[in-house]
Amino acid sequence: MFAWLSRIDVMIRMLIAAILLASFLPVKGVALEVAYGVSNFAVFVLFFLNGIRLSRSDVARGIRNVTLLVPLALWCFGAMAAAGFTLSIVAAGLVPPLIALGLLYLGALPSTVQSATAYTSMAGGNVASSVVSAALLNILGVFVSAPIFAWLSGGAYVDMGLDGLVKLFLILLLPFGLGQLFQSRFSPWLKSHPALVGWMDRTAISIAVYVAFSGAVEQGIWSRLDLTSWSWLIALLGVLLIFAYGGAWVLSGALSLARGDRISFMYAGAHKSIAMGAPLALVMFPPATAGLILVPLLVYHLLQLVVSAPIASRLNR
Repeated sequence: MFAWLSRIDVMIRMLIAAILLASFLPVKGVALEVAYGVSNFAVFVLFFLNGIRLSRSDVARGIRNVTLLVPLALWCFGAMAAAGFTLSIVAAGLVPPLIALGLLYLGALPSTVQSATAYTSMAGGNVASSVVSAALLNILGVFVSAPIFAWLSGGAYVDMGLDGLVKLFLILLLPFGLGQLFQSRFSPWLKSHPALVGWMDRTAISIAVYVAFSGAVEQGIWSRLDLTSWSWLIALLGVLLIFAYGGAWVLSGALSLARGDRISFMYAGAHKSIAMGAPLALVMFPPATAGLILVPLLVYHLLQLVVSAPIASRLNR
């Protein structure tokens, strides 16, 4: 009866489950503080695993590929952030203010690693370049996504003072650095338990989404976002998708990149990471604010997976 569920990406199923659970059983009060601590610990583990997975030799090789990495970073954190900022202004009055702000937050985030790499492979692109460049964008995103958002938003809803920087360091940067430091010790274990590690990743992201969306439910998201607001949000995200894919493809062609690298550039440049976005939102904002700001990212993440497959099939032909 439910065989069709197996055709839906596992991460999408877990995100939908987290949203439904938060909608009917939101965590609140003292339990919210406990859940917040659990989420922070799960994020710590997630970034520790990321530090182990990305080998230092891959980091060095990726950094040397400046003809791909530098334009990709400028596209991801420059052009896409500017597009998100523009759409957040357009969205003012069409959707609730925090949802509009979420469009800016979405634009300032780095690329995915897993899905960008998977669709690059399906399209016949350069998989090695995709893995390294997307991973390096995520590392860079830890340093630049929050400041870019804070700058473009005029400091609204986020304080990038000393406390915020310490929190970013302790929950995101420190575990990644520890993962790099203990890479030789733990890397064999990770390689021998890929399924377990994959579930640890997905669980950490789902917990962050559940905690954040519980706050959004407490703020009355389902009553504040009517059908008209949802329609406007999806339309604006559709515009962003067209700009993201089309712009990245045109720019990579203008840079005279090889076809395999163009495909890698397009997917890494168009995709946005919920693996970074959800944990970072809980670090930057209180749960009630984070849940609403994450809504555009959650919808965009679903849409980018929907459009990526047919684009990959066409490119592969």
